[in-house]
Amino acid sequence: MIWTMLVFCAPAQAQTNTSHLSFTNPPPTPRRPNILLILADNIGYGDLGCYGQTKIKTPRLDKLASEGIRFTSYYTGSPNDEPARASLLTGLEPRHVGATFGHPLPSDAFTVATMLQQERYHTAMIGEWNLGDTPPVEPGSKGFDEFIGYLSEGHARDYFTDTLYRQDTSTGSNRLISLQPNWNNAHGQYVPDFLGTVTDNVLRNNQPSRLNRFRSFFLCLSYPVPHDGTAPEDSIYSGESWPQAEKDRASIITHMDASIGGVLDLLAQLKLDTNTVIIFTSIGGPKQEGAADPKFFNSAGPLRGGAGSVYEGGIRVPMIIRWPAQIRAGQVSDFAWAAWDFLPTAAEIAFITPPKKTDGISILPVLTGKGQPMEHESFRWESSEDASQKAVRMGDWKLVQIQTNAAELYNLKTDIGEQNDVASKNPDLVKQMQKFLTGK
Repeated sequence: MIWTMLVFCAPAQAQTNTSHLSFTNPPPTPRRPNILLILADNIGYGDLGCYGQTKIKTPRLDKLASEGIRFTSYYTGSPNDEPARASLLTGLEPRHVGATFGHPLPSDAFTVATMLQQERYHTAMIGEWNLGDTPPVEPGSKGFDEFIGYLSEGHARDYFTDTLYRQDTSTGSNRLISLQPNWNNAHGQYVPDFLGTVTDNVLRNNQPSRLNRFRSFFLCLSYPVPHDGTAPEDSIYSGESWPQAEKDRASIITHMDASIGGVLDLLAQLKLDTNTVIIFTSIGGPKQEGAADPKFFNSAGPLRGGAGSVYEGGIRVPMIIRWPAQIRAGQVSDFAWAAWDFLPTAAEIAFITPPKKTDGISILPVLTGKGQPMEHESFRWESSEDASQKAVRMGDWKLVQIQTNAAELYNLKTDIGEQNDVASKNPDLVKQMQKFLTGK
């Protein structure tokens, strides 16, 4: 009888004892957002429809911009590819990364992937790495649980390669995988499209679920485009009267846009789109390669210069962020920030205290509209391929120093194209900014 009473009373006790409930079945805690970072290699400021492009079709990225926030004053970390990538991943200006010749990422570099991995994020990188191909600086050593793609820039220019590098730290796998459709110089598999398919598989396998305790993911999808590589055969531009090189460049960009669209569709299908922060940007400005001329599509938009240049066209690039859970749709922001701000921003998105050793600031208040964002006093760039080419921005003012020529000064608010040098009219400002330009 006593046993019967205990059995009968147990449910009643469970219904009223809240402390017991909170111990055995705790309420769900806020889940850390997923972060999807999508990179292009040399998409210029004017290459996307949402930034003014009229010939090249980019409907999915344009839609992404309308659903989130589009920045008009975002800067890459460097006018050159490798230091720009290193800056984005480390939260440091290139001059502080500690790179040496042939080693753009030091073996002791702390990356955003390492930071998130330490907080139990599943971290993956798909596409172009280009930060070293020796074990101390391969993706698996720099915080990525898995990697599929190109280790080097030279390999990444082959859009129909028959091999890609595969790394999985959970199994210790480090190997080349074979793409049979491209054997014997066949063009059966356009690899930039394949990268989107690989990303789909990674998302399906690592979506937050009860089985993995709702482990969030950080995924970097790095497209090696657009470059002077073999374009996909199917192109909506084949009937245009443009030079073939321009048809190819447009086709490569539109294929990337469609591939990104497929990834976005899968996120929605998996019901992950609301609390996934999607970030799209470019490593550098548009590049003159082969017969393709960035001026044909006005790829730099209203900006001067291109890849490798410290003028705005070489360092100011598209930046689009969508996060339905926190970002109001349809915004355009002229807030100035740079690649080294990504790491501290990702830290705050993931509820992590940003590391002390960073040159960046979190722009989370800009994204959410909550709180007062900090602002940089200055931004500084230097070409790693031409050390005598430097620039610094302070507020709306931009100082450019090319070799031993006289310093040039531009007011970006009224002269975004850097056409009207006003250095002679502002000697005191030039001296002040030159101090920042030569500072450590």
